[in-house]
Amino acid sequence: MPTVYFVDADGNQFEATVDAGTNVMEAAVENFIDGIIGECGGVMSCATCHCYIPPEWQSKIPAPSEQEEDMIDMVLEPQDNSRLSCQIEVTDELDGLVVHMPKTQF
Repeated sequence: MPTVYFVDADGNQFEATVDAGTNVMEAAVENFIDGIIGECGGVMSCATCHCYIPPEWQSKIPAPSEQEEDMIDMVLEPQDNSRLSCQIEVTDELDGLVVHMPKTQF
């Protein structure tokens, strides 16, 4: 089972072991990680699962869709590495993935 590391805006790190096939938003919600809410349940209508993915992980996840990019345009403090965690499926290749959460979601 892959492990995902969630890092809050203060640098605190939280570890979650999840089943492959789960998306990062679900992993956070199921493991009671503050900072990723996922109000819409993963249908890209709220962006409350906004996160930042470090550059070293960018090549291991699919590029964002046009719809995801449109939602990211509406978040507070978007960055070049902003993603919606509901759109990132955890795979065995993503074991050790680091996900940073924006201060605006706490």
